Amino acid sequence: MNRIGFMVTSALVALALLSSMLFVVDQRQFGVVFALGQIKEVITEPGLNFKLPPPFQNVSYIDKRLLTLESPDTEPMLTLEKQRVVIDWYVRWRIIDPSQYIRNVGLDEAAGANQLSRVVRNAFQEEVNRRTVRELLSAKREQVMNDVQREVLEVVKGAKPWGIDVIDVRINRVDYVEAITESVYRRMEAERKRVANELRSTGAAEGEKIRADADRQREVTIANAYRDAQKIKGEGDAQAAAVYGEAFGRDPQFAQFYRSLEAYKATFNKKGDVMVLDPAGTEFFKAFRGSGAAGQAPAKK
Repeated sequence: MNRIGFMVTSALVALALLSSMLFVVDQRQFGVVFALGQIKEVITEPGLNFKLPPPFQNVSYIDKRLLTLESPDTEPMLTLEKQRVVIDWYVRWRIIDPSQYIRNVGLDEAAGANQLSRVVRNAFQEEVNRRTVRELLSAKREQVMNDVQREVLEVVKGAKPWGIDVIDVRINRVDYVEAITESVYRRMEAERKRVANELRSTGAAEGEKIRADADRQREVTIANAYRDAQKIKGEGDAQAAAVYGEAFGRDPQFAQFYRSLEAYKATFNKKGDVMVLDPAGTEFFKAFRGSGAAGQAPAKK
């Protein structure tokens, strides 16, 4: 039994020793082998690898993928005209030389992100100090990002290279600080209200002008129509009078009789009309009294 236990124990120790000597490097990582605190080897290809067991050799991993660093704060920067603006930015970067990165930056990606963040912010501050807000928001925005990328690359690839490459620098947003933003919004609102009131006043004046012109045209049209109507009516009355005069001139007694009938028709057009007259003493009822006159008219005609 003691021999079997010894064999089992030896096998377990051998497996533990073997597992401490084997390590796998993922395709997304660099494998860095340390020997007594010094970099012994950098493995860039994925696969199974061997090393000495600890404490003789240790291994650490560094991400080789494209990393994104976003602006960690919203501290304002001063432009050329001393305006306080807040810039949101992000940087795309990667580790290309793990040995230089570990010697000059740190053992993990967080150390590089912290230092790179300070460098990028200083570069943005320098570029923003030389430009106005209008330039930051206009076509020169692209130039600002290119200049910041160039300055950052000069630092990370300087006398002590960081072992990283900065792929891209981008600005997400340029805005005033909150206090200034509220003031700008209020000024914009006041300006829009002024323009709206001006447009309303102009529209009201134009409306009054159009209504006045329409009223004038209506009065002129009505006056012209009334004038033409009166003219036509006058011509019709004249023609009617001429026709009546010619017709009645042929038989004056019939004309008198016809006019009396028209007068009676106009006088007694309602059932409730009452007239108090002496038929014998007035010429109005002459046609009623003289039946012979009424009978003579058709004879002469």
